[in-house]
Amino acid sequence: MSLVARLEAWKGQFGARAAREVIALLKRAGRMRFRDPQGLIQFHETVLFLRAYPQNAQVLREADRILFEFGERVRGMPRKEFEYSEISGIAGTGLSTNFSYPFAKSIAARHGANVRLDWEQYQHAERLGPILARLIPDAFEDWAIGPHPDWRGWYEKAGGTLPWLIGGVAPEVYDLLELPVRWELSDSSASRSRARLPRKDVFYHDGPFLARKDVSIEAEFATPKIAVRRLPSGESKRVLDVITDASAVRYRELYGFLYPDTVNVYQADLGRGVDFYFFGVARKWKLAQREYCAGMYFKNGVPVGYVEVLWPRGKKGGRMEVGFNLYYTFRQGETAWLYARLLKLFYERFRVGSFFVDPYQLGHENEEAIESGSFWFYYKLGFRPRSPEVARLAERERQKIAADLGYRTRPATLRKLAAAPVVYECK
Repeated sequence: MSLVARLEAWKGQFGARAAREVIALLKRAGRMRFRDPQGLIQFHETVLFLRAYPQNAQVLREADRILFEFGERVRGMPRKEFEYSEISGIAGTGLSTNFSYPFAKSIAARHGANVRLDWEQYQHAERLGPILARLIPDAFEDWAIGPHPDWRGWYEKAGGTLPWLIGGVAPEVYDLLELPVRWELSDSSASRSRARLPRKDVFYHDGPFLARKDVSIEAEFATPKIAVRRLPSGESKRVLDVITDASAVRYRELYGFLYPDTVNVYQADLGRGVDFYFFGVARKWKLAQREYCAGMYFKNGVPVGYVEVLWPRGKKGGRMEVGFNLYYTFRQGETAWLYARLLKLFYERFRVGSFFVDPYQLGHENEEAIESGSFWFYYKLGFRPRSPEVARLAERERQKIAADLGYRTRPATLRKLAAAPVVYECK
């Protein structure tokens, strides 16, 4: 069993012995030189999990020490191995993609030295012609009558930078240009290895994780109301910057993250070291028929996932659609408890009558959800299919599981179960 595999096996183990073993393994692994990118990636994800779910303060410190030095470990490795969406964002790596205007503007303004136009990946350089002809007067004639202007040459001759280019283009025009952006993360705090929000009180796990069988949405709803505070402008900007970066390095852009209502950003302490920051969209970008809210949750300061919700405009006590995503690295944590706490917060704040989960979240045209058995996650929390046919199939499968603890629902059956949405009716 490899050192990293042994470290992985101690995730979710508790007590003084577990903490000692984890600390010893972290120290030994921290001295290792990895030759295989996949082994290094597994090591990173394991240590990042332990940073979010530490057994004690020394585990947290050792995890941070390793993660904050991770850029050095990546040096000399094949870069492309680190740029897939499932694992992108590790310190010392980079990524190339077409960011939407709000993300591109924010990232370029704050990380400009490490962000550039990726000319090698740009297949439509001619689209920049009218833009550069306006921004660079000497290039106008070349654009007007030249058969094949060297737009990269003009851009570089003018000392072009991404912030300069973005500043000279209207948002709707920028998105049409489909500009590939190259972002070298280096040791940036935007990397997944280093992304943190400060938290005074760290929650150390000295006992078993709360498993799905330990969680009841109804019981959570009966607990004391979750306190919510509105962030002052300076803090809300810092939080939104971290959320933008955490989403961007994973190639993900939520509508709410693109156009947040920066004046109304809220924080809720969900307990057990989890902070949830949430907000609507700016007035200009509000939807015509539905209200919208998005947010990101942090475990002991580490971003671990996001959620977005929708409900009919002007209707209190109605049905809310919930899109919930826990980043892959952290899915062995307390997922069901976290989900129940989020529903409780939305229930209290928006007077929700029922919660609705779209079939995609269950596995419809979503193989990741099929592999994880997502349907049963919701079903065991009390969600029920809206389709009578799917409800009958679910009941038959439930009886098979009850009769044989080794039984597993086949992927083909899970796809049938994901054919209709599921709903949780609030009592």
